[in-house]
Amino acid sequence: MLTLNNIEVMYSDVILAVKGISVSVGEGQCVVLLGANGAGKSTTLKAISGLLISQDGAVTSGSVSHKGEKINGMAPERVAARGIAHITEGRPILQHLTVDQNLTVGGHLLGSSVEVQRRKEEIFARIPRLADLRGRVSGYLSGGEQQMLLIGRALMSRPQVVLIDEPSMGLAPQIIESVYGILRDCKAEGVSLLIVEQNATDVLDFADYGYVLENGRVVMEGTARDLVDNDDIREFYLGIDASGTRKNFKEIKHYRRRKRWVG
Repeated sequence: MLTLNNIEVMYSDVILAVKGISVSVGEGQCVVLLGANGAGKSTTLKAISGLLISQDGAVTSGSVSHKGEKINGMAPERVAARGIAHITEGRPILQHLTVDQNLTVGGHLLGSSVEVQRRKEEIFARIPRLADLRGRVSGYLSGGEQQMLLIGRALMSRPQVVLIDEPSMGLAPQIIESVYGILRDCKAEGVSLLIVEQNATDVLDFADYGYVLENGRVVMEGTARDLVDNDDIREFYLGIDASGTRKNFKEIKHYRRRKRWVG
């Protein structure tokens, strides 16, 4: 469904942000990109969706392919028209529009107003909280409600692939569970997911495969089960040490990761 083959990404012809990353997402598969801030996760998603152009970035080596066709360098609107939806971080809703109007904007690729309305009702049935808020101005929604709206807006175009950046950032545990419940349903319906996360606990619970990025490179990959069972992943991303005890990093003045996986 989606393949990144040894891509490099450069910003402003100076900054090499991604250094030879290869990632594959199968049909109906959920793949997660793990890593700290600055690892290259968001840049990888932008390399797929074409949004690099807005930040003077470009894929300078390697290729991004969707269903066997090269798409790197393709305009973002053409990538979206192919069935690839990108939910960026920061919850960029249209704040002065209502929930209903935001969803209408998300359906701009559909063929008719009748189809847009039909799809909106499907989204409201899938995410009942949005149905309750359909007339609410979106800027007044909570963080969790805004995240649900972004997912709903992305699903309006019936995408084959959804790229989503930090879906759980800043949300309470109960809301995270609701957001990931929506994503589980998407996966169950055959939508391919590529999720960027720092909170590995929830996403690895239903992901199929994962890649760990550091400094623009893939330093580890494997099935979600393999990653959960890996001692380094458990310590660095799940906060559980080798004895199975959850660590409290507030009590540690300096915490430096061991580089066993790249040694």
